[in-house]
Amino acid sequence: MTADIKVKVCMGPGGIAAGGTDVIEVFENELKVVDIKVNIEKHCSLHKVGCFGLCAKDVLVDVIIDSNKTTYQYVKPDMVSRIVRDHIIGGTPVKEWVVGDGYHNFYKKQIKVVLSDCGEIDPEDINAYISVGGYEATKKVFTSMTPEETIDIIKRSGLRGRGGAGFPTGNKWEICRKVQSDRKYMICNADEGDPGAFMDRAVLEGNPHAVIEGMIIGAYAIEANKGYVYIRAEYPLAVERLGKALDQAREKRLLGKNIFGTGFNFDIKIKLGAGAFVCGEETALIASIEGKRGMPTAKPPFPVYSGLWGKPTVINNVETLANVPFIIRNGAEWFASFGTEKSKGTKVFALTGKIKNTGLIEVPMGIPLREIIYDIGGGIEKGRAFKAVQTGGPSGGCIPAELLDIPVDYESLASAGSIIGSGGMVVLDEMDCMVEIARFFLQFTQNESCGKCIPCRVGTKRMLEILERVVAGNGKEGDIEILLELGNDIKVTSLCGLGQTAPNPVLTTIKYFRDEYESHIKEKWCKAGVCRDLITFYIDEVACKGCGLCLKECPPNAITGEKKQLHKINQDLCIKCRRCYEVCPTKFNAVKIGPADMLVENAKTGLFQD
Repeated sequence: MTADIKVKVCMGPGGIAAGGTDVIEVFENELKVVDIKVNIEKHCSLHKVGCFGLCAKDVLVDVIIDSNKTTYQYVKPDMVSRIVRDHIIGGTPVKEWVVGDGYHNFYKKQIKVVLSDCGEIDPEDINAYISVGGYEATKKVFTSMTPEETIDIIKRSGLRGRGGAGFPTGNKWEICRKVQSDRKYMICNADEGDPGAFMDRAVLEGNPHAVIEGMIIGAYAIEANKGYVYIRAEYPLAVERLGKALDQAREKRLLGKNIFGTGFNFDIKIKLGAGAFVCGEETALIASIEGKRGMPTAKPPFPVYSGLWGKPTVINNVETLANVPFIIRNGAEWFASFGTEKSKGTKVFALTGKIKNTGLIEVPMGIPLREIIYDIGGGIEKGRAFKAVQTGGPSGGCIPAELLDIPVDYESLASAGSIIGSGGMVVLDEMDCMVEIARFFLQFTQNESCGKCIPCRVGTKRMLEILERVVAGNGKEGDIEILLELGNDIKVTSLCGLGQTAPNPVLTTIKYFRDEYESHIKEKWCKAGVCRDLITFYIDEVACKGCGLCLKECPPNAITGEKKQLHKINQDLCIKCRRCYEVCPTKFNAVKIGPADMLVENAKTGLFQD
């Protein structure tokens, strides 16, 4: 067989979690056997590639024969043998395992820039990156452009910081360049710590050279000779691949002394962070690199004037830097052709939560939220209703269903009380309690507060205490008003971005879902059926057919009943895990959720007691 065959196995975070390592190992073994029998291994290559994007269908595997690509989904190790036998050897794809319309629809409205090479090239091979145009932008700026011209093209592209603040990247570079100093620094902020976010991790794991190239170009523009990538230690694969990429770039003399014979020197170090969320704030990040406790300082002075060790410093996030090589190669106008008037280009989001197609997406700025949720995400799981989406991670806000047609850009999300942030997007459905969601995110930011300023340290603690009382059924009149007052005060008086945005989930859920707060406080009832102290599970005696599914799935054996007879829940044993509610067939819908006080009101009927 002389066909050119490639097998690409997704080894992004989702792929590895779904068993990608085992799949790739079985492919290696199977292909080795095939090589002996049919002599095809010389033409068959096995690549580790970054995230394909659609993590919900991992492990994803591409089989490419003479440029004809077939993608398989949900691949398990025991499926590999048949793929090799039927497809690679026999030439006939295994149709029942090939991706369907849902997979293709996921990509239809996406525009890949930053992610264009992720899933396509081997992130551990610099030559793979070079083969798709990698480092051409570096060569271009070093051999034919001045630093001012480099800054100008970034300014004209309209690229804004993708870490959350959205400050124009070219302007930041220009300010730093104009500051006179004997030393400057270029820092990549890879301290991604938002719950539900994995954009920067995926980029570093899928194409670390694009980030390095962006840093080299940025360093050239501002005349920095030293760079740092600040990345949390809990991203071991990203750290490993980044380290390999840096070594390879040095071997190619793209880092180090006298780059492209220009006399310009620049190198990059990796600084591991310990996982403190506040270190995503640039002054806290700088303190951490300097060996100090990661705590923010007041601004001004801004880092571009006085940053790392008091020297002018530019800090850009992973996605921002990964955009730079593409802008230099394709031009400012090309990049600016995507997006809106004020929000140019594309944005990478981690689409998670109660949605069918969870994964990593890249879409043009300004795309309606509805298209992300339904056209790309495939809609809500289990046919439930969309309720809200949390954008911007724990510092963002909840956007309700009535704003589904809002354009996703910096200005529009801000007008709705939320932010783009680094790109986390957590979808919520009708079974989510918005008070509990607010409590969850506020608990995260409260735990991550460094404690330096009182509004953040004490204010968020007081807000959290109120929310904990409310979800426990001990809320009282006036709690909502106190939350609003405290939240707004914390936003304007906190020292850094963590405190200034921490109240956002609370404020937006009160704004759009106030009725749920009032229900918790006044009626002692969680309508979504989430807050355990406010609900009771019971079985409808008419609807129950005695199928036994709830009985089998009940962890504490709280459910009793004979087959085809009415089942009952012993409330003394029930731990309110929702398992019975989840497994009860839709055609019966026999397991119900009611207010906690129903138990008292109906005790005499024996409805809740076996």
